[in-house]
Parts: sequence; structure tokens; C-alpha cells
Amino acid sequence: MNRRMLAISTASALIGCVIALSNDALAQSAKDIVGTYTVASFLNVQGDKKTEIYGPHPKGLMRLDASGRYIVVLMRPDLPKLSSNNRATGTAEEYKAISLGSFVHLGTYDVADGHIIFRLENSTYPNWDGEVQKRKLTVVGDELKYEVSSSMGGTSTVVWKRIQ
Repeated sequence: MNRRMLAISTASALIGCVIALSNDALAQSAKDIVGTYTVASFLNVQGDKKTEIYGPHPKGLMRLDASGRYIVVLMRPDLPKLSSNNRATGTAEEYKAISLGSFVHLGTYDVADGHIIFRLENSTYPNWDGEVQKRKLTVVGDELKYEVSSSMGGTSTVVWKRIQ
């Protein structure tokens, strides 16, 4: 009888752990993800083509505050310096590299049904201004990951690591 009780207790504990892990990964609320994150990876997939748009070691921060406001800043670590040393007189190539190698958006956010929902107020890609974007969200420990239809085509997966 003791073995049977031990087996039942063990099975119950394992089921509880699986449920807890599933809840950690999917059923987050906005208050559960409040914090500051640094970007760990950013991978864009278009068919068979995989691209690290911001390079193999992207730079960036995401801040999700308790009032439901957010900001996302992403950039390549190798953005070119302007040869003129003047922001108003860069070359077309320099401006293009900076534009394609950096991205910022801000607004409000919420979490529902396993998704983070961004209400974009402003973005360095103005076509997204005013949009509401629902992105599949996974959170495990200090890692937050979401998927987004990319403004450059395909689907991007962004992985963030909590730092605060």
C-alpha cells in the first residue's frame, strides 16, 4: 500500500510541475513580465532563408513598466559612424545602414491568451504607428520570447533576457 501511495504522490507532484511549467510559459499576465530586458537574439525567417537582421550579437533593450507602457530599442553593434561627423550630412549608404540596422517602437502593452499585445504609438518604421500587434509569447524563467511578422518580410523571433 505504501508503494502505491508513493507512486500516486510522485505522479501528482510531476503533474503539478508540468502544469506549473506550462503556466509559466503561456499564461502570463502583464504584471508577471514587468521589467527591463536585453535582447539575446533576433532571427528572421523567410521560407528557407534565416537572417540575423541585427547581427549575431544584437544590442537592445525592452522596458515593460507596471503602468502598461513599453519601449523597444534594437540595433546592430556595428552601425557605421557618419564620415562627416554630422547627423545632418551623412551619405545615403550610411543612412541606409543605420535605418536597416536599428529599430525603435513604443506605446502600451498588455498580455492575454499567451500573447503580448503591443499598441504602437510611435516607431522608426512609421507604417506601424497606430497599429495593434498581437505576438505569440513564451516566458520561461528570465527569458521572454515573441514572434512577429517582420516589416522586412517573413517572421522574426525575438528572445529577451530579463536584467531587472
